[in-house]
Order: sequence, then C-alpha cells, then structure tokens
Amino acid sequence: MDKPQVVVIDYGVGNLLSVQRALEHCGAHVILSSDPDQILSANRVILPGVGAFSSAMQALERLGLVDVIRKLVDLNIPLLGICLGMQLLFEESEEFGITSGLGLIPGRVIAVPSETTSGDLLKIPHTGWNSLLLSNDLVGWHGSLFNYIQNLDSLYFLHSYMSVPSNPAHRIFDCLYGGHTISAVVGFNKIIGCQFHPEKSGEVGLAFLRKFLTQ
Repeated sequence: MDKPQVVVIDYGVGNLLSVQRALEHCGAHVILSSDPDQILSANRVILPGVGAFSSAMQALERLGLVDVIRKLVDLNIPLLGICLGMQLLFEESEEFGITSGLGLIPGRVIAVPSETTSGDLLKIPHTGWNSLLLSNDLVGWHGSLFNYIQNLDSLYFLHSYMSVPSNPAHRIFDCLYGGHTISAVVGFNKIIGCQFHPEKSGEVGLAFLRKFLTQ
C-alpha cells in the first residue's frame, strides 16, 4: 500500500521536525517545502506555526506563499492549520495591532482573556492539557475527520490568542479555559484548523493526524 503523501509548508516558523516525525509515525511520506509547485501538486497540505501572527504572515508573503495557500481551496486540496497555522486561516488578528490573515475562514483572532469568568487572574498563555467539547453546531460531520473523537479527549495546548469564527457552524470542537469557550477545532469545506498540537498530544493527536492523512 502506498504511503499517504503530505506537504508541510516550511516558512521558517515553528518546529517542523516534531510535526514531521509525528506524521511519519502515522505512516506518511512527508515533504517539507516552500516551493509553490510542490505545494499546489500535493495530496494534502499542513500549515504549522508557533510565535507571532504578524511575523508568520510576513514570512509567507516574503516567500510568495499567501496566494499559493489560498489557491489550495480552489483546487480542493485538504489543508490543516496547526496552532498558529490555524489562526492564520482567519481574516485578521489583533496581536500587536491588526494584521490581515489568509482569509480562508471568516472571523478574527483575539487575545485569550486574562481573567476567568469569575474575575480571578488567569495564567496566560493557555498551556497544557485540556479537553474537547463538541460544538452545538456539529452537524453533518459524522463519518468525517472528527468521527472518532469523543468528548473529553485531552490534547495539548500552548497559545495566548484564540480564533473566533464569524459563523458558529465553523466551530467543530471547543475547550474551556477559565470558564471561557475557546475554539479548539474549526472547519470549512476541506480547510481544517486545530489550536492544539496533535504532534504533542499522544495517541489522540496521532489518531487525529491519521484521519487527516486518509480522508
């Protein structure tokens, strides 16, 4: 059986090695690339990322990859954004001022609140293991990439900003932090974003990646 192939976009932002190793553990043939032709001819693409939203967008623009990533939608190529990569899928971020994103999912990125809903100080960034909660708008996703996930599966998070989709139907899974609801997984057509790090989330994270590789 041929290995599933995936291109991980290499734009100098994030620890690509851990993502690559996790995908290879899942049986994938992984290509790290910033070459537009390789990205646009891929079976599926992953956009990783850690750090600042504005720096990541500048790196993508410098490499001429913004329009390339947007074209993946027209070509119906599955795209998975991980952590900062998920946030980049949205229209804009308020981190260090307003910065335009890829605009593939309507909505914006805002700071994780610094206080709980009861008014106590909340540790920022949101770091560590947290549980997924099904969105109330999870309709029509059964049998898809998310069918295997059960409520309360723990995954590893590390972020100070959170994505807020304009359309609640694009929220697939949430998590709670300090009483606040945070988008943990978003989706629109074949565009998927996860705020958690699947490569650091044990068997649940690996199962998530396997589903993406075989969809």
